[in-house]
This record gives sequence, C-alpha cells and structure tokens, in this order.
Amino acid sequence: MTRPATRKGSVRDIAAATGLSIATVSRALNAHPSVAADTRELVQRAAQRLRAAADAAAASAVPPARQAVYVRCPYQLTDYFGLIVSSIAETLLLHGRNLLLDAGQTAQNEDVLPTLAARTDLGGAILILPPEPSEQLEQLRRDGLPFVVVDPRTPPPRDLPAVSAAHFGGARALTAHLTGLGHRRIGVLAGPHNWLAGQARLAGHTSALADVGVLADPALVRSAEPTTEFGHRAAGELLDLPDRPTALVCFNDKAAVGALAAATERGLRVPADLSVTGFDDIDLAQATSPRLTTVRQPLQEMGRIAVSVLVRLLDRHRLDALHIELATELVIRESTGPVPGPG
Repeated sequence: MTRPATRKGSVRDIAAATGLSIATVSRALNAHPSVAADTRELVQRAAQRLRAAADAAAASAVPPARQAVYVRCPYQLTDYFGLIVSSIAETLLLHGRNLLLDAGQTAQNEDVLPTLAARTDLGGAILILPPEPSEQLEQLRRDGLPFVVVDPRTPPPRDLPAVSAAHFGGARALTAHLTGLGHRRIGVLAGPHNWLAGQARLAGHTSALADVGVLADPALVRSAEPTTEFGHRAAGELLDLPDRPTALVCFNDKAAVGALAAATERGLRVPADLSVTGFDDIDLAQATSPRLTTVRQPLQEMGRIAVSVLVRLLDRHRLDALHIELATELVIRESTGPVPGPG
C-alpha cells in the first residue's frame, strides 16, 4: 500500500512538483526496484521541499480561536459610529476575539478588501457602511473570508449577511407624527441619493404623506452628506422660499442642529413657527434647545448583532436570516408642534 512521503504533501502533489506520473511517484516512495536511483532521489527531494513548505506555513498560521476580527469603519468615530464600534469591541471581547480597527475619514481611500482574505491573522470582518461597490463585497465572499455588513450603503447581495435599522419605518413614523400635527408642506434634508438608508427614509416620508393625500414635492428636498454645515445651508434654502415649509425632517440629528441654527437666524421660533426633527437620537438630540424630536436607532444593538452573526459564521453554523433589520423608535420631544396658524 502506498504511504505518504510527507505529512502535508500527497502523492499527487509530488507528481505535480516533479512532472512524474502518480504511479511512478508511488513506486519510488515504496522503494520499488523498477525505479531508477535518480528518479527516486528526485521524488525524495520534492517530498522534503513540500514538507518544509507545509511546516513553515503551519508555524506562521494563527490558530483560528486567536485570529482577530477586522472592523472597517472608514469614517470619524463620532457618536453614531463610535457607539457601533464600541459595542462591537465589547461583544468581541466577550467571545474572546481581538479587534483590529481600520477607522477614520482617510480610510475611505484605502483599497483593503482585495487583500483581507489572504491574511492569516484575520478570522473574519465587520464592515460598517462600506463605501466599496457590491462587486468587491461579493469577491470577498468568494475569497472565503466570513464577514458581516452593518448599515449597508447599497442593497447587499442576497447571500451576504447584513444588519441595519428599519429606516423606512422610522421615517414613516416621523412624518406621520408631523402630519398628525397638521403639517403638509414638509421640507426634507436627506442623505446622499446613493445611500440605501437615505432612499429608505425618503420612501418612508413619501409613504406617510400619501396616507394624508399629499404628493411629495421634489422642490422641498435637499440631498448631501448629512453634516451640521449641510443642515444649516439646506435649511436656509428651504426657509427662504416664498412659500416656506412648516416643518423640516432631517436625515440625522447633526443636520437638524444646522436647521435649528438656520431657523434662529431668520427669527423663527421652534416649534411655534417651524417644527424640526432629526434621526438617530445621539446625545446631541437632548442638548439642543428645544430638544429634538427624532428616531432612535438601536446603534449598540446593531454592533452586538453583527458580532453574533459573525461568530455563527466562524463556527460554521447555518444562518436562517441573512438580512436583519432592527426596529427603530419615535422619540417625541419639544422641537415639534402643531402647524402654525394663518397670519
């Protein structure tokens, strides 16, 4: 019976390395008298090389239980992203996993996904709002690295695990709150058109307007990356319209802060003259005057669920749900009120 020449290299490997047939390699390994001495020596040298290469690879490999989880968050770790990353780090620690963090605005320009699968120090990855196209995510999956996407920027492929919040439902509840107060002309400070969250929230807003028989007016929508500066500029444009909106819904709490400043500069009282809402319910939402009506996203729970899903992938468990959407909560505070009366 043929015996292997190396713990890691098979007879087939040696045959491929030497150009000999599998039958010849087998006879050489078993010291068959029909094999020439130089052929036997060639086979033995190839077997030794394969053994040495396999041993070196084994020595450099990191045991699976000690491999780190790569967390990519190519944004500043503000309240929003900081809460997600912190919960990921704490949950990984409970599972005995180390975190390797790639964060900061400059990380958006790094082309890191194509190299991740080849790294022996990584067991898996969590990608937060990844700017990379879906094609790169699909290739990473084909390369064999387990990963989970948190708050995907674009619709994730069906076979990629993703965790997000109920953006449509949250925005719908927010606008329904305003229409219940009598508002019909509502301005929108939306996120970028190519962000999945922005599309879902705009759709939720439109749906709530349709419930009261109002068509969304594109002239009342401004879209850009939702910063305080954007909120201030975009709200100013809408409030300077001859027929200004009576309420503003903002993509996040930072944009809402900018909107509050624009209203103050124009002598408008919130909520007596103008209602303003945010989204996320970060600490900033309770530090404004008046405090913001907003939608609370389960940011920390998103991080915890992402880790739980990744751990199941690392343990080779079957996932019944690949796209997980967590519920949001409408938080009503003092920045919203009834639509102003005539005059």
